[in-house]
Amino acid sequence: MARHRITQGGVEETVLIPLYARAVETAGPDPALRDPRAAEMVDGIEYDYRKFDGQPSLKGAVMRTVLFDLWTRDFLAEHPDGTVIEVGTGLNTRFERTDNGRASWYDLDLPAVIALRREFFEDTPRRTMIAASVTDPSWPDRVTGDGPRLISAEAVLAFLPEEDVRGVVGLLADRFPGAFLATDTSGPSIVRSQQNHDVLSRVDARMRWSCADPAEVTDWHPGTELLASHTMTSLPPRLVEGLPRAYRDMIDELAVLRLPQVEQYRMNLYRLP
Repeated sequence: MARHRITQGGVEETVLIPLYARAVETAGPDPALRDPRAAEMVDGIEYDYRKFDGQPSLKGAVMRTVLFDLWTRDFLAEHPDGTVIEVGTGLNTRFERTDNGRASWYDLDLPAVIALRREFFEDTPRRTMIAASVTDPSWPDRVTGDGPRLISAEAVLAFLPEEDVRGVVGLLADRFPGAFLATDTSGPSIVRSQQNHDVLSRVDARMRWSCADPAEVTDWHPGTELLASHTMTSLPPRLVEGLPRAYRDMIDELAVLRLPQVEQYRMNLYRLP
């Protein structure tokens, strides 16, 4: 099998962090999630992943993915024929973990990332890749149907300037009224100190939007609702109960420490007007 090369500092490099986190987790003795496709892609991409080994943020990426998976399963349980839109999809495999056999899926990312993604995935009648920036106002034209929608923007919006984030949320609200939006936010101190971050300091990507309170987003467009907001130490009990013991212990320890870099990072579910 030919291995694909990733350019150091290239836009594709940022998608490897959550990919590697899922692959490492899958290889563990008691994983919080299983993602054999992630392991296959890691093996198929020539890159020095060792700089991420042992970093706590790999566990954090897994926990975020588990929560976003839970929200996706909840959405599909309520709307089995709905549409899931993965914004900044990278090399995500949420479809493989949560698809119900009926929903429509769209995977959106920059052209260079989609070109890499196409080395491992193909479009199907229910799953379509879209090569475009999330700030491009024309990409929603590719999404068909009028039913319920879940838009998942995992580890994406923080890397845009706030002006662009506001524009993206406005675009989503205008083109997909009533949709659910799952996204994460980082507080000001996290953004200010990211050069010392255990994983981000090892790549060129930098966060540009800081959000002290996720409820602020509801003020941008009247009618927007914040349905849920969680830190790593305040995850839904039904999610925590299903985690391996090592993760439950880690959450308990973090809850006692109350670290700013943990408590100022939030995963949020909105309902757009």
